[in-house]
Amino acid sequence: MFNAIVSADTLQDTLDSVSVLVEECKIHLEADGLEIRAVDPANVGMVDLSLSAAAFESYETDGGLIGVNLSRLEDIAGMADSDQLIHLELDEETRKLHIAIDGLEYTLALINPDSIRQEPDLPDLDLPAEIVLEGRDIDRAVKASDMVSDHIELGVDDTDELFYVDAEGDTDDVHLELTAEDLIDLTAGPASSLFSLDYLKDMNKAIPSDAEVTVDLGEEFPVKLHFEIAEGQGQVTYMLAPRVQSD
Repeated sequence: MFNAIVSADTLQDTLDSVSVLVEECKIHLEADGLEIRAVDPANVGMVDLSLSAAAFESYETDGGLIGVNLSRLEDIAGMADSDQLIHLELDEETRKLHIAIDGLEYTLALINPDSIRQEPDLPDLDLPAEIVLEGRDIDRAVKASDMVSDHIELGVDDTDELFYVDAEGDTDDVHLELTAEDLIDLTAGPASSLFSLDYLKDMNKAIPSDAEVTVDLGEEFPVKLHFEIAEGQGQVTYMLAPRVQSD
């Protein structure tokens, strides 16, 4: 059983956070909210999301697992104004999701969860550097780097206590430095890794510009980015594997 009412902007933010990496996913219907974890087909980018029951206007479930096509569900949610409410109800017999928006009713066929790519384990990484900054600073770094290159280096200078971004192209380069004064918080440690810009561009699309984003970094380790959605009632973690540098 699953019966819930949620604001359109909360549902859209939730779906956007996952669909930047995968086209379909499993949604765990837990008593205290929804949980989604998925990895892209190339095993490079991963998303781990939780949305508390408190983020919903009403939320009832006795547990379960459903599989959804994210683009189809996003298209339906996109028909609602941001302040409208969306009613979601699972039909146990037909295994379809009934969606109602201000008189509009839609029945969405679900996907067999067994046919969806297996969910990854969340690695327990003890990364030495932690940077806390605004989403708009990540957006600025990604967009500037995208003008010159298809990869991006993220690092921390633990001597000067600053976070830096480097992108090297065939002819042009980009360098950005943010000191401790420019950041919300900084735990300096040895950190420098190269990443595919395509993945960071996709993740950046889902990060609100005013979000407080925590970035965990190491040397040649995956990067972890954490931020909140739904006014703090939802949490998103992205993890991106480093790009292998060939000599």
